[in-house]
Amino acid sequence: MTEIRIDTFTIRVPLTLRRHSGRKLVIVPEGQGVPVRAKPTPDDTLLKALARAHRWKRMLESGQVASLNELSEAEKISPSYLTRIYRLTLLAPDIVETILDGRQPRTLQLADLMDDMPVEWDRQRERYGMAAR
Repeated sequence: MTEIRIDTFTIRVPLTLRRHSGRKLVIVPEGQGVPVRAKPTPDDTLLKALARAHRWKRMLESGQVASLNELSEAEKISPSYLTRIYRLTLLAPDIVETILDGRQPRTLQLADLMDDMPVEWDRQRERYGMAAR
């Protein structure tokens, strides 16, 4: 007769699941040896929002539209949403570069940038976890 022995053990890892760009991410506690991403991953949602904000800024500066209200009517979106996206034009240049390169914190989402964004670049870096270059 053959004896089959099965040993079991449990491993507990503190982690959090979070959605990011339609994917589920596993977020482990800080300082727990999180591997750095091998390849930067641009966030399409952030890229699209930045592109829209800067396109709208050019439209206003060129006189193509006279106001944000006129722009919201032309784009067929609410003035509130347009204003919150338009604020992305106030992001520190190094933060914009970090997002364009895909080196932003994995947990940074568009909603974070739209929610009461500070105007001062140092405060932006602090809030979004991006050191100045």
